[in-house]
This record gives sequence, structure tokens and C-alpha cells, in this order.
Amino acid sequence: MQSDDARYLKRKYKGGSLDVHPTEKALVVQYEVEATILGEMGDPMLGERKECQKIIRLKSLNSNTDIASLARKVVEECRLISPSRLPEVEQLLFYLQNRKKSAEKKEKKQIKPRDLTPFEGMELDEEANINSIDDYIELLYEDIPEKIRGATLILHLARNPDNLEELLQNETALGALARVLREDWKQSVDLATTIIYVFFCFSSFSQFHGLITHYKIGVLCMSIIEHELKRYDLWQDELLKKKKADILSKEYEKALKKYHGLLTKQEQLLRVALYLLLNLSEDTRTELKMRNKNIVHLLVKTLDRDSEELLVLVVSFLKKLSIFLENKNDMAEIDTVEKLVKLVPCEHEDLLNVTLRLLLNLSFDTGLRSKMVQADLLPKLTSLLGDEAQRQIAMCILYHISMDDRFKSMFAYTDCIPQVMKMLFDCGEERIDAELISFCINLAANKRNAQIMCEGNGLKMLMKRALKLKDPLMMKMIRNISQHDGPSKNLFIDYVGDLAAQIGLKEEEEFVIECLGTLSNLTIPDLDWELVLKEYNLVPYLKDHLKPAQQEDDEFVCQIVYVFYQMVFHQATRDVIIKETQAPAYLIDLMHDKNAEIRKVCDNTLDIIAEYDVEWGKKIQSEKFRWHNSQWLEMVENRQMDEAEPFMYGDDGEPFLQNGDILERPDLFYSSDGIIPVDGAISPEFFTDFQNGDLLGPHGFPSSSLTDGYGQTGVTPVRPATAYGFRPDEPFYYGYTTSR
Repeated sequence: MQSDDARYLKRKYKGGSLDVHPTEKALVVQYEVEATILGEMGDPMLGERKECQKIIRLKSLNSNTDIASLARKVVEECRLISPSRLPEVEQLLFYLQNRKKSAEKKEKKQIKPRDLTPFEGMELDEEANINSIDDYIELLYEDIPEKIRGATLILHLARNPDNLEELLQNETALGALARVLREDWKQSVDLATTIIYVFFCFSSFSQFHGLITHYKIGVLCMSIIEHELKRYDLWQDELLKKKKADILSKEYEKALKKYHGLLTKQEQLLRVALYLLLNLSEDTRTELKMRNKNIVHLLVKTLDRDSEELLVLVVSFLKKLSIFLENKNDMAEIDTVEKLVKLVPCEHEDLLNVTLRLLLNLSFDTGLRSKMVQADLLPKLTSLLGDEAQRQIAMCILYHISMDDRFKSMFAYTDCIPQVMKMLFDCGEERIDAELISFCINLAANKRNAQIMCEGNGLKMLMKRALKLKDPLMMKMIRNISQHDGPSKNLFIDYVGDLAAQIGLKEEEEFVIECLGTLSNLTIPDLDWELVLKEYNLVPYLKDHLKPAQQEDDEFVCQIVYVFYQMVFHQATRDVIIKETQAPAYLIDLMHDKNAEIRKVCDNTLDIIAEYDVEWGKKIQSEKFRWHNSQWLEMVENRQMDEAEPFMYGDDGEPFLQNGDILERPDLFYSSDGIIPVDGAISPEFFTDFQNGDLLGPHGFPSSSLTDGYGQTGVTPVRPATAYGFRPDEPFYYGYTTSR
């Protein structure tokens, strides 16, 4: 079939469903278009169907509108709606008239690229028609005013989504627009803004992004933005010079008025260009190209503007970019944080919200958190805790700042702590937000903060809630408060019994650990630990829980050992620990644990025990000696002294070891009395025990394979279930890993 054979085009419209617009005061009409090409004789040659929709906006609709009259007018002017559907139209209009405005308010808060505010120059005295597109294209080949008019007419078509598909097929129109933008954008801001707006309408839909890439509109937009920002700097300098010069005030006012006019048009251009780039950045590969062309620096520079609508867009763009490390690093290199802090707080709710969200993304970086504090963001965020709309985000940023010990003390000089304490108590028996309680736990790690928390009935309220709800996080906060010396620690005397009572109950392990840790922090001279141990029967509980089930939990073990450390300070409890329990033997086994904190607490506790009990002192010294010389002893125990091996003996028949490092250690030299270090660290009684054979192995040296002086035999691959069974010098010890 030749194209010349087609003589007529017949279109047939078929009405479909009718509904209200979800957010606007408008009716949505769904309809079907059937286009048929007829030949010379009127016979159909080619046909195509297309589903479309029409939006009938009802701007005049309000609470006083006559619904019946408006419905008749809609039916009369819209041929797609049959007169028989008049009652249905009235019903839909009545619904729109009484629909709540919450949806409309929500729409205003969202960034809706398609609904950019019409700018000066978009007004037309005629209605754009898709059938006249060729005429509009012709205008693009004329002078600048005609080009602006032609581009504006095409823009009015592009703002209707129904026309985008048809415009997409018109390569002549799109090519002409791209060419004019590329060649003439410097000559007219209005022309550049209008043409970019046309392509922006396409960018609102992902399926059209390839079209924009094809015409290289994104690259051109970045060049335009960079040029306009440089032009802005020149305007600023020129205006400043005129202000400082001896010029009549009227001339300066005239220059200032002109500047504001130029600024308004420039911000319209920047806004539509940045919106287009934001839409294109949906593809991460395109976003990477923008980053390589310095998009972050351009955006940060735009933060100096005063236009709130433009700032919402710029900060939103930066927030999207900030989730990638490279972009975040770019922001860290320039004064991004300082410029963002200036926007907090602000009256524009959307701008404030998106700024806080960007700051939250950046606050994961330690260096940027430091910049936020230096820029005086802390009191500003504290003031936002009273704003329900921004409270959650502000709390998250404050939590990140409180993670750094350098900044914890700064919270004491704001009204932050009273506010968060009130928020805690206002929760009642409801679950506390994770952000809030985590923030409080961090704050409580500082002494001054803890004292403020305890003011009034603060500690009483915290204890009451924690014990009633068995809240482990609240108890962790209390535990942090209890670690500080001073007046706040003495307040815990009233709650020792409550805490001790929780340990004997079958509560969740996490909660019990926090209670136990809190007790271990109470180094109060007036506290009668003997009475506490007996009253709440804690010794059997502690003994029962020192079993394999808890031995791999470093924190649990460390807390219990620390309780023992506190108990041996007092005569009454010291006697109970030493004479009635196997705690000292267990501490000896833990003396060489891989966890440094456990080793430290064990050593300190055993030193006190050795000072007050001679028998245990001997045993502790024995174990320390055995561990100190473990390499040598292991070789003596595990190797048979075969005379046929000359390398084991010297010329004089005396044995020697290949490990020269050990032999060079003076603390292992023989003395005239036997195996006594030259520094005299081991008492003579210890040597006597060896001579009596109490701890001698087959070769006259201590052997871990024999029954030791504590009634235990063999070794175990983990922390011992019973006392003094752990041999850290065995090979398995070096493979031991902690649970943290």
C-alpha cells in the first residue's frame, strides 16, 4: 500500500469510566480513540485503538457551588460524557465538594515535579492544540520572541501527559527544541527555562529518560547551572560594589530592583533544570556521570540561595546523593554541614524536614558529626525535641552525636536531658522508642549527665519503671548511672534490695545481667554486703550460674567476677567467699582467660585474697609460677629425656634447652636452694612443697597430667565447670575465642 492511497482519517471516540481525581478537584474521564485510515473509495485501510484519559479540573468548585448547574455545564462541554450520565456526574461532584482537604494538604507537602508553579512568560492568549504542532515548530526558526512563543505552546502541550506519546513520535519538534536550547540558551533565560521545562515533562516518566539522554539534555543542563551560578557571583560582587560606592541611593535601589528581577528568573531556570537532573538520577549510572561532572559542588553552592522552594529541591537532591560514599566524601570536602546548619530551624516545614534527613545521613561520618557540633547544631536539635513533626529525626542525630565521648558532656549545658527524661516518663507502660532509650543510655555514660538525670525523683522513677516492666534497656541506663562516683551513687543504697531480689528470680538473662552489673558498680563503704548475700541468698545463685552455659558469655562472667572483687573488700563477705565457696579456685582458672578485662579483674581479686589468706596465697603463687614458666615446664613434661639424643645434653651431661630465650631469663636461674627465682618472688614454703612431693611429676617437676593440689584432674577445652581445671598452656587455649 502506498502512502498516497490514504485519503481520509476517521476517528471514533468511545466513552468509558468516570471517577474523581484522587487529590485534585477534578473528574477523570477514561475513553477510547479508534483511528481508521480510509482509502479513496472510503474503505478502511488501517486502524488503531488507543486508551486515553481526560482530566476535567473544577477550580471554581467550593462549598457554595450549585452542583446541579455545574454538572450540566460539565456534560454540555465534554462530548465524552453522555447526557444520560448526568446523575452520576452530580454524585461525583457532590463527593468532591464534601471531600476532606487532608489529601490536598498532603499534596502540597510533596515535591511534585509535574506541578511546578507556572512562571512568568508561560502565559498565553491562545489555547495550544496538538494538531497545530507543525506551526509551533516553524516558530522555533524565527527570532527569540517567536522562539519563546513556539516553545511555550509546545510546553502547554507537554504538560498534559496524554500528549507526550504523540510528541515523542515527532522527532522534528524534539530535535528543533534541543538545537535551539543548545544554541540560544545564553541569549534568553525565558527561552532556556521553557525548553528545559518541556524535556522535564518527559523526565517525569522513566520510559522517556532514553529520549533525554539521546538529545544530551542532562549534560547541557549541568553546563547551564554552572554558568548561572558564576553569573550569580558576578551579580553579587557588582551589587556590593555599587552599595559601597558613592552613588545616590536611588541608583542603588534601581540596581537592587533589577537584581531581584534577574534573580527570580534565574531561580526558575535552576529549579526546572535541577528537577530534570533529579529525575534522571534515578539511574545510578547517570548519577555517577553527574558526580564526575561535580554535581555535588554545584548543589552545595546553591544552598546560599534564599528561595525555599529551590532549597527544598537542592537539599532533596543532596540527600539522595548522600547514600553513596563517594558523594558523601565530596560533601565532607566542602562546607556542606555549615550551610545546612544555617537552615535549622526554619519556618518552612518541608525544608526543615529534608534538611534534618540529610544531616542524619551525614551524621554517620565521625568527622561530619564533629563539624555539626562545631557549627552549634546541638542546641538547635535540642529545641526541636518539642516539635512532634521533627522530633524523631532530631533524636536520631542527637543519638549519633552522643556516641562520641568528646561530646557527651556538652548535653549537660542544654535543656536536652530534662526533655528526654520527661519523654521517658510520658511513655508510661508503653514500649519506649529504641532511639530514645539508646540516646539516654549514651547520655548516662557521662557523670554530669547522670547527676542531672537523678535530680528530683529521677532515679526513683527510672527504677520504678525498670523493675515493674523488667526493661533491660532501662536497666542498662541505670547501670550506666551507677558507675559514677559522687552523690548519685549514694542514692542507690535504697535500691540494693530491689536489685538483689531480681537476681534470684527467673527473669530474662539480659535483665539479670544489667541488675548484676548495677550491683557490682555500688562501691559504697556503708553497704553491708554480708547482709545482702545472706538476705537474698546470692552465693548459691552465683555458684550455680558459673557453669558452661554461661562461661562463653564474657560479659556475664566478667560481671560475676567483678561482684567477687567487690565482696573481698569487706571482712565479712571476704570470709564467706574464701572459706565457704570455691570462688578463689575458679578465679585462678580464669586468671589466664583470653579476655583482657576478665584477666585484669581476676588478678586484682586474687591479689586481695592472697594478702588475707596464707593457704590460698600459696596456691595462687604456685599457679602464677607454673604459668610464668609454662613453656619450659611443657617441654620437660612432654619430652622423654633420651640419652641417645645428644642435642638434649651438654658435654658435662647436664641437660639444656634449645630455646635460648628461656635460658637467658634470669628469673629461671637455679639458686643454691633449688628452683627459686633470683628476685625471690616465690616463698621458701613453695620450694618445701615441691620437696615434699605435693606437686611433683615423674621427673621431679609439676605435672598438669597428675592430680593437682586442688583435687582436680585433667584439662578442659573451655572455661571450667568446676574450679581449677583450666590449663591455658595447652594447645587448645590458643584457639579460644571470646563471645564478643
